[in-house]
Amino acid sequence: MGTPLSRSAADVLTSVDLVALTPGTPAFVAAVEQVLTEFFASRREIVEPLGPVFVDAAEALEQFVVRGGKRTRPGFAWTGWLGAGGDPSAPEAASVLTACAALELVQACALVHDDIIDSSRTRRGFPTVHIDFTDRHRTAGWSGDGEAYGSAVAILIGDLALAWADDLVNAAGLDTASFARFAPVWARMRTEVLGGQLLDINGEAGGDESVEAALRINRYKTAAYTIERPLHLGAALAGADDALVAALRTYGTDVGIAFQLRDDLLGVFGDPAVTGKPSGDDLREGKRTVLIAEALRRADPESAALIRTGLGTDLDDEAVDRLRAVLIDLGAVDDVERRITELTETGLAAIAHSAATPAAKHLLHDMALAATRRTA
Repeated sequence: MGTPLSRSAADVLTSVDLVALTPGTPAFVAAVEQVLTEFFASRREIVEPLGPVFVDAAEALEQFVVRGGKRTRPGFAWTGWLGAGGDPSAPEAASVLTACAALELVQACALVHDDIIDSSRTRRGFPTVHIDFTDRHRTAGWSGDGEAYGSAVAILIGDLALAWADDLVNAAGLDTASFARFAPVWARMRTEVLGGQLLDINGEAGGDESVEAALRINRYKTAAYTIERPLHLGAALAGADDALVAALRTYGTDVGIAFQLRDDLLGVFGDPAVTGKPSGDDLREGKRTVLIAEALRRADPESAALIRTGLGTDLDDEAVDRLRAVLIDLGAVDDVERRITELTETGLAAIAHSAATPAAKHLLHDMALAATRRTA
């Protein structure tokens, strides 16, 4: 089941108090990063024989993964396991956390590829991977198209992240029964996130401006692999029954969509100093979000033309401000805020009436508010 970690999951986390570990805290982030750092170290014996260029690519992936992020997906997976009765003091707890950490590599794949698709230049305050390797090509004075080189390398780095996500799961040390419950959910999640990305690309190319299409993309591109399936994965590891899995998935879908709706608002109105991305970047990238779809649904011909003409162009700050004002005046921002509130409430209601442990219910309440009221 893949190349093992240089140390077992229990050895890697021997200094971590798994019983006290709470998602969203610095201690949880540090524990996940400890797993990831050890995993990257275990890959070096595979990477080094391929030569310096592959070493550089692997190091770029490692830096991308370990230098930022709230570890949201592992947090929800760990909470799903706890909520279904998982015991953090049990011997298998370290293996469970290791498998949860693999979600960060799926996330890395999605982000690296998404930045290429959206032509984004920064991520978390750093150059995106394809821009980084474009710059390396230029600095080295190599032949050929530097931008094409940067995109090609970034595609492969994203692919490597997805492959290594599987490797980390396989190296986690899960017992046979737990792995058998985990694997089908893992397979569905990977397919859903790729399918959601394709729906997004197709929606933009095909010009589908409906709110329904935007919500479908949110469901599969973000909600499924950010909250719904991580919770499902954790619950599966703990052997949860169908009723609890259904409640967790309802929460995950609703809060996951609300999470993306908040992201859509931040992509237009967020503070660059907090989000790490230029202000109004989603407008320049031409993203067909629920915010934009709702604005177009409400718009008169003049306002609709202004939105359609501006989206996906190199807008200056004044043009961004003008589009923002239109979105506010049309009531689209208020509508998205309403959706966020309603989805968060229905998600929380599903958990409140479920068989999840009281501690997990409390955690999921706080995590829902953190996901939907954030500023970055």
